[in-house]
Amino acid sequence: MSGAGARLPRARGRQALEALIAAEGVDRRVLEALRSIDRADFVPPDQRHHAYLDGPVVLPRGQTTSQPSLIARMVEAAEPGDDDTVLEVGTGYGFQTALLARLAAHVVSIERFPELAEAAEANLRRAGIGNVTLVVGDGWEGHAERAPYDAIVVSAAAPEVPEALAAQLAEGGRLVIPITRRGSDDVILFRKRRGEVTEERLLTPARFVPLVRGAARTEGRRR
Repeated sequence: MSGAGARLPRARGRQALEALIAAEGVDRRVLEALRSIDRADFVPPDQRHHAYLDGPVVLPRGQTTSQPSLIARMVEAAEPGDDDTVLEVGTGYGFQTALLARLAAHVVSIERFPELAEAAEANLRRAGIGNVTLVVGDGWEGHAERAPYDAIVVSAAAPEVPEALAAQLAEGGRLVIPITRRGSDDVILFRKRRGEVTEERLLTPARFVPLVRGAARTEGRRR
């Protein structure tokens, strides 16, 4: 199948996914941003048949990109505003990065694996998204150069909130991170008030790859 005939199932799948996420009550700004981004452009070519399913997609180096409904809920909880600078930990192939970039003034995204960062950079460029700084490095350490951040979204599970991320969060800022507790991962919204990062609410149980300390290579590269 080619041409318009090939595009029709893709359009229907995309619309069905958007309708599923809308039915979960995700707010209008996030939905509009989601509708402006085609997930099929942010997954490996051999995984595009999974792009419009509400499930994780396998990436190289043993990584995954979360299901779109979970990404939407995490982004919604982070409340990225038009004038905000957002830190993302775990770029993957750039789908969540693109969503955050539609909602915030600037996104700094840290990826541990250079090859994933390169793929994300190409995907974002093709999508016409330029308000993103990609950093290859250690997500535990954040990126102090552009701090403080109005919101931080972490796409890997940690046993606790990394100290560097807490320090780089602006006063009143929101941090969304999966925390491993008793063998399972809970996605938690934290907020910084009077210099202290405190737990605000549980978003959902989920399953994430672990947030590993250290970069995959000795030297980080900023792109």
